[in-house]
Amino acid sequence: MSTRFGLDEHGLEPRGEVYWNLSPARLYEDAFARGDGRLAHMGAIAATTVPHTGRSPNDKFIVRDETTEGVVDWGAVNVPMTPEHYDALRADVVTYLDGQDLYVRDARAGADDAFGINVRVVSESPWHSLFAYNMFLRPSAEELATLRPDFTVLHAPHLKADPARHGTRSETFIVANFSAREVLIGGTRYAGEIKKSIFSVLNHILPDRGVFPMHCSANIGPDGDVALFFGLSGTGKTTLSADPERGLIGDDEHGWSVNGVFNFEGGCYAKTINLSREGEPEIYQATQMFGTILENVVLDEDTREIDFEDGSITENTRASYPIEYIPNAVLAGRGGVPRNVVFLTADAYGVLPPISRLTPEQAMYHFLSGYTAKLAGTERGVTEPRAAFSTCFGAPFLPRHPSVYAGMLGDKLREGAVKVWLVNTGWTGGPFGTGKRMSLRHTRAMVKAALAGSLDDVPTATDPVFGLHVPTAVPGVPDEVLEPRATWVDREAYDAQAAKLADMFKKNFERFAAQVPDAVRAAGPR
Repeated sequence: MSTRFGLDEHGLEPRGEVYWNLSPARLYEDAFARGDGRLAHMGAIAATTVPHTGRSPNDKFIVRDETTEGVVDWGAVNVPMTPEHYDALRADVVTYLDGQDLYVRDARAGADDAFGINVRVVSESPWHSLFAYNMFLRPSAEELATLRPDFTVLHAPHLKADPARHGTRSETFIVANFSAREVLIGGTRYAGEIKKSIFSVLNHILPDRGVFPMHCSANIGPDGDVALFFGLSGTGKTTLSADPERGLIGDDEHGWSVNGVFNFEGGCYAKTINLSREGEPEIYQATQMFGTILENVVLDEDTREIDFEDGSITENTRASYPIEYIPNAVLAGRGGVPRNVVFLTADAYGVLPPISRLTPEQAMYHFLSGYTAKLAGTERGVTEPRAAFSTCFGAPFLPRHPSVYAGMLGDKLREGAVKVWLVNTGWTGGPFGTGKRMSLRHTRAMVKAALAGSLDDVPTATDPVFGLHVPTAVPGVPDEVLEPRATWVDREAYDAQAAKLADMFKKNFERFAAQVPDAVRAAGPR
């Protein structure tokens, strides 16, 4: 089914077949007919993206022109491309796509009609079209007939760029042009580039409309209370937001408008390495369903059963599926103004409190910091925990200066009198290698108490190093767990480790000092 807005509007004149908004079953058939993908046991489709098994941050560009010149935070994350190089690259992408069979997917990004955008993905690959179907919101047949795209992705995963001609750094490219309202993607089959490019687009355009774009999960309680969960990989964002007693609004990308919170997506893109039925039953069940894409997941050659423990292709194995595959999903993708915001960190140094309450200024400080820690042994040469700071918990996707997003967070928190919690899911009783990982049962109890309002009137103690306000009691959690120094046998070693981490925070924050108010600068470690 085509729409009134044809491919000629994009300058495309394809000589092959054009397939409009095919069903998952049709896309399965075409992928298999092209030898691209395999049928997994229980019905998912498995695809590999080697050599690119993750995002290519060094191959991302934004066209630098009068639209973006004074707005984008140019630097290592937002690398400029000239309009001339873009035009040359686009011409080659169009010529290439004109010679392929094309799969067109029309969709929406943003569940709030007032702020969402129409997205079109034009791809040479049927399973990538299925990925767009899974990950974006799915309009009705009537809506598709008249849908006009606000932003278009021209997706040519098998086309390689010429750095000399196109101004790229390699044969891979992900280029956003805000004047042309287009994204060009090529040289990589990793499907995540499609969704992350549109997430970056929304991060750029929504602040001008008063909407705070966020890299976070969101859920909602039985009485309508919304909670947001920010956190980097390994901090427990997916695990803690997937609460059977609360509805899942979305697991990755949201906007916060005057109307409340809305999901950008219509699906989930979950990591699956070591996934188990016992540990995450909802996600596990989704991987066993028709329409799910298993990306770089290993299958048994004879039975096609899934081996989630096999990371031989990559540790970044993924599953893409519609959000309705999660039983407690909120299909409307919307909720009211949040009552609680949770920042998650896995502190492998073992010195941050397991839960603490933040002032709005502290929230802005820790939001800009985006702290977690990599573990010893996870990378060659890493022999002790290593601090990792990802601004706003999503540094690779922020076209504007981080202070723009932090300022919006502070405004939203004050307007709604929202409570903010910093939860350490990392180590206690010592650093990684000496202490132990925080009990998931205790962490769940702390988050549950915070969201239920059970900690609102509990007295707090101020952490002497980090200035955090630590509840003195939490239902279901031993009191001694709440004070990190008391869990260490060697208190002097704790003091040294805490001072070390505090210094890392201060050095990292120096790059933001000139763009934030004095109260935010003063909200960090003492």
